[in-house]
Amino acid sequence: MTRNEGKLHQIGEVAERVGLSLRTVRYYEEMRLVAPSQRTEGGFRLYSDADIERLQLIKHMKPLGLSVQAMVELMDARDTLHREDADADACREAIETVDRFAAEATQRVKLLRAQLERAEDFSDQLGRELRRHRRQLRARSARAS
Repeated sequence: MTRNEGKLHQIGEVAERVGLSLRTVRYYEEMRLVAPSQRTEGGFRLYSDADIERLQLIKHMKPLGLSVQAMVELMDARDTLHREDADADACREAIETVDRFAAEATQRVKLLRAQLERAEDFSDQLGRELRRHRRQLRARSARAS
């Protein structure tokens, strides 16, 4: 199926399906991360299922803290790898780029896991303190009665 085949979706439906705001979808278009497959005669954006998948992938990059420019670089490399007419040198360069981003993503995931572990420890500590204070309050109230 080519990019323009299949059902096309208006921007509001796309934003809702992906969990992004209309403004964010438009911003990603301005930044060259995604482009609508077509436009209506009235100029309304129409997105294919492939465009929606692309937006979902972009959304998954956000928690890793990639800049928009880095996202563009990665998506351009992926696009090169998906083009049947890409020459071998372009493909090698694209593979190196994707490999670099894969390694960076792995590192960032490790950092996020460490942050999550610290946040869970903090949450557990607060929970223990809260339970202790509630027990103390119940004990005071029982003594006062």
